[in-house]
Amino acid sequence: MTTLITGATSGIGESLATLYADNDEQVIACGRNSEKLAKLSQHQNIESCKFDATNLQDIRSSTVAYKEFDRVILNAGNCEYIDDARNFDSSLFERVITTNLLSMGYCLEALLPKIKPGGQLVIVSSSVTYLPLPRSQAYGASKAGVSYLANSLAVDLNDIDVTLVHPGFVKTPLTDKNDFPMPMAVSAEKAANYIYKGVAKRRKEVHFPHRFTFILKFLRMLPTPLWLKLAKGLSR
Repeated sequence: MTTLITGATSGIGESLATLYADNDEQVIACGRNSEKLAKLSQHQNIESCKFDATNLQDIRSSTVAYKEFDRVILNAGNCEYIDDARNFDSSLFERVITTNLLSMGYCLEALLPKIKPGGQLVIVSSSVTYLPLPRSQAYGASKAGVSYLANSLAVDLNDIDVTLVHPGFVKTPLTDKNDFPMPMAVSAEKAANYIYKGVAKRRKEVHFPHRFTFILKFLRMLPTPLWLKLAKGLSR
């Protein structure tokens, strides 16, 4: 089995690459950090592939030698927050949408045709999509687009199974920059285990940690005015 993973040089992607490789799968670890890719490729089951996921031609040229994959995990992404919604930062918005959403389109164009019939496409989104949250206009919008993209692909792809991943808070170098509490946060290794097990069962959605995501799913059933009142309280 061959699994290609984007965003494999940090956080969830790095843990997934190691986990699949440790379970005797051939892993193509993709990212932009040459040093981290070199370190990953020291594992006998990991081959590194350097490209910028926001550049279609870079993806194409870097993966041209690969003819097919059993599984593709699109995990690369970034998170930035809009601190002052009144003075909306369109540059930040564009940057996050490009990194998190448009890059998915580029990766799909280059990689989707190479997934074997009966193979798997795994797309990592976020549980932020369950509810509108403070400062999340850019990040939430990008991940909402990712989730819709995955769900609509699941409708149209008849010979490939699609799994959509909705993580809660995960302790990674990216979330280390957060300046707010992260309830029920899990390690990147534990997040990778949740995803690994869910993908093995070919689940349509993998969400974790369950206690946290079930709370969010319950809260989204509240009337919109009530949730907005609660959310405004969180932002103070």
